[in-house]
Amino acid sequence: MYFHITDTRYLAVYTAANVGKVICFAIRWLSHCVSLRGLVRRVIQSGAKGSKQLSQNDAKYLEVILNPIRVCANYKPKFGQGRGAGLALEEFQALYQQDPFYSWFGLDNPLMYAAHKAAGGMTSIYRQIGIGCERVFRHVLQDSLGLSSEAVTWSYEALGANGKKRKLYLDARVPLAEIPNKLARKRFQDWMKASADAVGVDGKVFAALTGTIFEVRQGYKSKDSKRQNADISNAATAYIKSYLPCAAILSAQIDSDILVRYRAEKWSVLTGVVGLNDPLRSTYDFMREIVGYDLAAFFERNKETLHGEIDKVLQALLTPEAK
Repeated sequence: MYFHITDTRYLAVYTAANVGKVICFAIRWLSHCVSLRGLVRRVIQSGAKGSKQLSQNDAKYLEVILNPIRVCANYKPKFGQGRGAGLALEEFQALYQQDPFYSWFGLDNPLMYAAHKAAGGMTSIYRQIGIGCERVFRHVLQDSLGLSSEAVTWSYEALGANGKKRKLYLDARVPLAEIPNKLARKRFQDWMKASADAVGVDGKVFAALTGTIFEVRQGYKSKDSKRQNADISNAATAYIKSYLPCAAILSAQIDSDILVRYRAEKWSVLTGVVGLNDPLRSTYDFMREIVGYDLAAFFERNKETLHGEIDKVLQALLTPEAK
C-alpha cells in the first residue's frame, strides 16, 4: 500500500513504531543466529567426536585382523617332521639330500621348498583371515551393542568318543537380556524372529530362545562332512541351550549344497554379498542394520592397508627363505 504522510507528528509516531518493530526483529534474528551457531558448533563437535571414534575403532579392528595374518609370513613347512616350528631351507635340503630317491630327482631344489612353503602358507592365510575376522566380529558386537567380553563368548561341554568331556567354543554370542539399549534389543529380537521364521523354527521353540550364537567364517567352500556334522551338532546344542544358531560368512564363497543343508538344519545363514539390503541373508546388511556397524564400509576404507599387508606376506611365502 502506498500513501503519503504529510503531518510530521504522524510521521514521527509511525517511524518510532516501526523502528521498534525493526529492533525487536533484529533481536530475535540475532538470538536465532546465536542458537544456530551453537547448533552448528554442536553438530561439528559431534561429527568430530564420531570421526575420532571411527578412526580409533578402525585402528583397533585393523590390528585385530592383521596380527594373525602377519604370522603367515613366518610359515615354514614341516615335511612330516613333527609338530615343531617347521624346517628352514637348509634343513629341508639336508633332509632331502639324505634321501636317495628324492636326491635323484633333484627335489632338494630351493624352488621345491618355496612351492611347499607357498602351498601351506596359502592355507594358513585363509585360516588366519578367518581367525582375525572372527575376533573383529566379537569386538564389533561388544562396541556396538554394549556387551561385555564375557557376554559375547560361548562354549559348552560334550562327551568325546573316549568318554571324556571336552569344551567346544563357538565364535560369538548375543544374549538379548544383556543388550542395555531397549531399541537395539528390540531390533535384534525382531531380526531373530524373522530369521527363525525364514528357516521354519516353531513358534513355541522361538519363544524359549534367549539370544543368538554365531559361527563366523571367511568362506565355506569345503564339503568336509566331519565339519558339517560338527556344525549341525552345534546347532542342536544351541537350540537346547535356548539360542538361535547363525553362520556369518564374510565372503560370497559358500557351496550351494552346504547352504541348503544348513538352512534345512535350522541354521540362519548370512553370506558376504554386498548390496542385498536384506539382513536375513547378507552378513554386511545384518551388521549395518541390526548391529549398527557398517563392516563393509570398514573393509572398503581400509582395503589399501589390507592389500599391502597381504602383499608382504605373499612376497615372504613365495621366496625360498624369508628375508
